[in-house]
Amino acid sequence: MSTSIEKITPYDEFNYSIPETEFPKDGMSARAAAAVVISAEWTDANPMLNMSSFVTTWAEPEAAETAKRNIFKNYIDHDMYPQVFAMETRMVKWLHQLWNGPAGVEPYGTATVGSSEACMLAGLAHKWNWRKKREGEGKDSTRPNMVTGGNVQIVWKKFFRYFDVEPRIVPLSPGNYRLTAEDLDKYVDENTIAVVAIAGQTFTGEDDDIQGIHDWLDDYEKRTGISIPMHIDGASGGFVNPFLYPDYKWDFRLPRVQSINASGHKYGLVPPGLGWIIFRERKVFNEELVFYVNYLGGEMPTATLNFSRNAFQVAVQYYMFIRLGFEGYRRVMQHTLDNAIALRGILVDSGYFTVMNEAQRIPVVAVTLDSKFKNFNEFDVSNKVREKGWVLAAYTMPPNAESVTSLRVVVRPHINRNVSKLLAGDIVDACRFLEKNGGNATPPTLHTHASGKATPTKC
Repeated sequence: MSTSIEKITPYDEFNYSIPETEFPKDGMSARAAAAVVISAEWTDANPMLNMSSFVTTWAEPEAAETAKRNIFKNYIDHDMYPQVFAMETRMVKWLHQLWNGPAGVEPYGTATVGSSEACMLAGLAHKWNWRKKREGEGKDSTRPNMVTGGNVQIVWKKFFRYFDVEPRIVPLSPGNYRLTAEDLDKYVDENTIAVVAIAGQTFTGEDDDIQGIHDWLDDYEKRTGISIPMHIDGASGGFVNPFLYPDYKWDFRLPRVQSINASGHKYGLVPPGLGWIIFRERKVFNEELVFYVNYLGGEMPTATLNFSRNAFQVAVQYYMFIRLGFEGYRRVMQHTLDNAIALRGILVDSGYFTVMNEAQRIPVVAVTLDSKFKNFNEFDVSNKVREKGWVLAAYTMPPNAESVTSLRVVVRPHINRNVSKLLAGDIVDACRFLEKNGGNATPPTLHTHASGKATPTKC
């Protein structure tokens, strides 16, 4: 029997039973509603201790105020909020320059809902360009494929399925967890719309062999006459590489790189969810993918998959860029990388772990337990440190390296040296306990797709 809020006391409001399957019949006071929501959140993980996530979990008060001022603005409504659009336009030019886009061209790109939308837009651009070229040559344009490594983020598998592109996924192998030029000849052909290479991959933090892949594609064109572009998935590395490795050619300095995405909500230091897609020049994004609308006011072009979305991430990204500048981002990234290296050193020196990412660029520590430890595994370690509040990612590697299990720690800027040492100590203490007492954790249940390939139910 439902109770009317008007007939119960303020004390009873806090004991109001929230229905599971029916829309709430009666309301309650703002204070009571806030209390109910807060109490429901009590057992959630502390975002500051969630070291499995790349997502930014801290902001300066001024950044938080910037977000608050812009939270009710619809980002796409350029006629009503022209200054937000001006900020975005400026930042597209800044990122084009930061990623060494060529001079004398029109920079083109957009803010997106995370890197997922950014990757979708890049994939669509390359599919459209490939199809137009094939049709112009009088060739079949119905069988596009894209080549990636087995280390790609799940968004690319979504793109293949949603937009009918054949996946050509180069499998990994124990000891090699990145895409290289080796075996590309088995996957690349005239129907390849692009090769995706990663700057800062999810599993180990490493970069793919971007230069090697680029050089192989150059040689492939010389042999076959087929020119294949590259897309760089810089979701994690796009806001690290420019500041820490200015001489490293991973970006538009390589002529085949036609598009780059990055996550502003990762090392761009913005709350979730903000992504960026930047093209080498305007003509890379086919005009057929642009829509023009006028029902929000003045006519405006839109080239995103999402239409209505919040403007606060764009405003906060603008705040962060002008707040820190290049030198500020360099200091933050160096501080974060130094703490990751310190953490990794303690774990390796403990004798329990072997490092998986010797060529470390982004602040990620990926380790695997030494094979001599048989009575516990990485999942046990992750579960044990959860008792202290830490959330660490433990997972099996993608095909064909499923035999390898990893423990990954994403070090973010809010983690100082003392905290990184504290975390390392808790991990080592967990290993000591488990070595003595054993563990019983098992990998996550695998879900078998129609393709016959098994993947974890959680990413």
